[in-house]
Amino acid sequence: RGVPYRFGSRTDVDGQTQQWTIESLTKVLHSIFPATRDVSLAHAWCGVLGVPRDWCASVSLDRATGLGWAGGYVGSGLTTTNLAGRTLRDLVLGRDTELTRLPWTDRRVRRWEPEPLRWLGVKAMYGLYREADRREASGLRRPSRLARLGDLLTGH
Repeated sequence: RGVPYRFGSRTDVDGQTQQWTIESLTKVLHSIFPATRDVSLAHAWCGVLGVPRDWCASVSLDRATGLGWAGGYVGSGLTTTNLAGRTLRDLVLGRDTELTRLPWTDRRVRRWEPEPLRWLGVKAMYGLYREADRREASGLRRPSRLARLGDLLTGH
């Protein structure tokens, strides 16, 4: 919905939200919450969305190097980072806890397909979701099957 995928997973160094994205999402906001129509939006945010191949978060610690990492929140980072931080803390301290036994701990994730397949898949996904949104906004009374196809394409 705004920040395009760049071939090779390159990131945007500009960091600016595209105006058409702001306008599009503002329309959605106003349609869902009509009371917001008289409220001006002061800020917009954009950033890189890191998505693991299976769309699931993970927490790991390389005990040999002491390097730990957590990620793959896919838009649920606000609450998930707290749990990930506590899980990583217990891993670093060598504790065997309910948190370190969660299925996301030390989980291996399959890599994404190589380019150009990844780029083609992302472009197809964006196109399917865009058309699904258009159909649903024009009065379709059920979720568009195109959205489900987009989900299948991405493994979501």
